Amino acid sequence: MAEIAKISEVKSTQSDVSARKKALLLGLQLGLSSEEGYRATTASVAERAEHRQRKLMSQYQINLETIYKIALSITPSDVTGADLDPDWSHQFFQIAEQIHNRKMQELWGRILANEITNPGNFSLRTLTTLKQLTHKEAQILEKALGMAVKVNNETRLKLIIGYRYTGGIGQIFRKSSPINIGLSNFGLPYSNILTLIDAGILHRSEFETGLLNSKTPIHFTLFDTKMKLTPKSGHLLFNYYRLTPIGDELTQLIHPKPDSEYTKAMRTLFAKDFKIE
Repeated sequence: MAEIAKISEVKSTQSDVSARKKALLLGLQLGLSSEEGYRATTASVAERAEHRQRKLMSQYQINLETIYKIALSITPSDVTGADLDPDWSHQFFQIAEQIHNRKMQELWGRILANEITNPGNFSLRTLTTLKQLTHKEAQILEKALGMAVKVNNETRLKLIIGYRYTGGIGQIFRKSSPINIGLSNFGLPYSNILTLIDAGILHRSEFETGLLNSKTPIHFTLFDTKMKLTPKSGHLLFNYYRLTPIGDELTQLIHPKPDSEYTKAMRTLFAKDFKIE
């Protein structure tokens, strides 16, 4: 206990702190380390529990205040606000107080601001999913959205993974089918796809479009990049992953960056079977 009681003198931000001292620093969270006005070595178990609970409640309050300040900083003053649904706001604050990562707090701040100005965009189910989402998983989602496209006039994003030639005499002379983009070459390996599926953000199954009409162009929108693809035959269809309703809601929070190399690779891949403009 004495060793733990003294560990508060160690700064956790020091890069040269040993693994053991890092572990001992966790004693601060458990009420096992002495602080100003509190001596862990003489405190009873009940007193240590009470001290830990006070520290936890203080941290929860800090988390909520941080998220609220973020929301306040981006909430417009020239838009009519809405009253939050009581059940929604209760659930929101219960979950939000446990969000410690600063980047994730920014997401929760955007949710609150969005709900005040345009209510009904984020369901309680989405809040529950987002609570379980780590910062690393949010980065995976950001990467996936940076590679997703809007097809024609659809509002929902698709993560195109390739296309397939099916039927017709031309298939006899083709060496391989389907043709895959190879998302792993651009920082999105299949393990990341599984992560998004397990998080309830992507549907588990792959989807296919119907056969594409060789006389009807398909318009892809990838951020500011637009592509018009006209199939060279009527025996082609796209393979893709589709976002779940929860995933669709989360797209309002994530601001992905375009990947020019990925866009270039799409053009190269599709050039064999599509006229690209």
